[in-house]
Amino acid sequence: MELVEIVILAVVIALAAVGLVGGLVVGSRKKKLPPPPPSTPTITPPAEPKVGEEAETPRDEARRTIDEVGLPDATAPTEEAPVVETPAPPALEVPEPTEGRLVRLRARLARSQNSLGKGLLTLLSRDNLDEDTWEEIEDTLLTADVGVAPTQELVERLRERVRVLGTRTPEELRALLREELITLLGPDLDREVRTEGGAETPGVVMVVGVNGTGKTTTTGKLARVLVADGRSVVLGAADTFRAAAADQLQTWGERVGARTVRGPEGGDPASIAYDAVKEGIAEGADVVLVDTAGRLHTKTGLMDELGKVKRVVEKHGPLDEVLLVLDATTGQNGLVQARVFAEVVDITGIVLTKLDGTAKGGIVIAVQRELGVPVKLIGLGEGPDDLAPFEPGAFVDALIGD
Repeated sequence: MELVEIVILAVVIALAAVGLVGGLVVGSRKKKLPPPPPSTPTITPPAEPKVGEEAETPRDEARRTIDEVGLPDATAPTEEAPVVETPAPPALEVPEPTEGRLVRLRARLARSQNSLGKGLLTLLSRDNLDEDTWEEIEDTLLTADVGVAPTQELVERLRERVRVLGTRTPEELRALLREELITLLGPDLDREVRTEGGAETPGVVMVVGVNGTGKTTTTGKLARVLVADGRSVVLGAADTFRAAAADQLQTWGERVGARTVRGPEGGDPASIAYDAVKEGIAEGADVVLVDTAGRLHTKTGLMDELGKVKRVVEKHGPLDEVLLVLDATTGQNGLVQARVFAEVVDITGIVLTKLDGTAKGGIVIAVQRELGVPVKLIGLGEGPDDLAPFEPGAFVDALIGD
């Protein structure tokens, strides 16, 4: 009996073990199975259009016939793209003719200069011309920047003429003073600005001077004078040391249709001067005006460079004119400048500017005596046409009045 119970117990334990192992195997297999695929969405097909009696009743809509539809008018102007207008070039100015310019500007010159003439006439009209009076006459002339030597010469001639003349009416004194002043100014000097040039080369004019004398402005005004006389002009902006000089000169040229040859700021002035003359030859221009840098006469290196500009320009041919621009208000200092420039280049003519201001008219006499070259042009104001040929007779008339 006990043996039977033991067998039954063993069988029960074996069955329990088999069941436990089978459950573990089934569980591990369930974990390795992939997840079930997602359910496929239900797609409802679109409803088919209904026909016949099942069709919907159409809604009433407003409709237009072809006659009621507006069509574009073929004759109506179509909208065009806006036209961009190119600005017209500025109109060229017509410079004032040169003939008689000084006569037209005589009143302005007289207002600022006739103190010299009036002072001399007042002294000469005294009843007794003693030594003190003649000394006053000398002082008047020296104060007017006439210079020592010309003053002594003029006083000696006046003393002799007055002694011989005897009677001294106002008209006689004025005629006497006018004659002697014109003699001092050198009425026989050639004051024509030479701009003719050669058969195949233009006339070449080089303008020199110290900073602040109005050199670039004078070059531009001279271009106007030449254009007014029917000449074609090329400008050479060889003043490369002053930033606004080339722009200023180009503006002057554009006003009258003269082309300006320029280079980079700080470039070689001699090269620009050479190119300007070359362009003038290529274009068949009548005159080339070369504006040089306004060098201080105390700077030897810069003065040497001015000589270089002259030599380079002369490779095309000889210079026809070298004009020295002097500020008439500087007085005797202007004579020092003139002397140094004359040592570097051969000055052929003088331009005196600012004679309408505080300048004293005697500087014309002094500078001619100093250099031995004539004053050819004078500046009488800031206007574009205030540069005039120098005429000794008209100038003296402005000094002593009518």
